[in-house]
Amino acid sequence: MTTIQPQGKNVREAIKWISENLKENEIQEPARFIEEAGVRFNLSPKEEEFLRSFYYK
Repeated sequence: MTTIQPQGKNVREAIKWISENLKENEIQEPARFIEEAGVRFNLSPKEEEFLRSFYYK
């Protein structure tokens, strides 16, 4: 993964949460966790799009 530092606290927390879940559930796709993180951390559509680009690049 890259070393990009996202701006918002919620996005940083979402990345941490998604990464932990991906380590525990290696067979799951990031999209499932990105969607859930959007609700859990109250992310905007733009922030969710950032997460998609972060995990799929």
